[in-house]
Amino acid sequence: MNIEQGMIELQTKYAYQEDLLQTLNDVVTQQQQELTSLKDDMNRMRESLRGIMGSQLARPEEDVPPPHY
Repeated sequence: MNIEQGMIELQTKYAYQEDLLQTLNDVVTQQQQELTSLKDDMNRMRESLRGIMGSQLARPEEDVPPPHY
């Protein structure tokens, strides 16, 4: 292999690595956006459940032990 062929091979590998790096970056960015969206959804659901469950749960001062104690 001569120097010119070696340079072409290195440039080709570099181009593929750049493309792969950009693709991976795009995937990570998309996953981060999805993760943020899922966290927001989970927080909204948690607040909604607190609103629903909060009205059904007894307050600690109202929580009386069962008669067998």
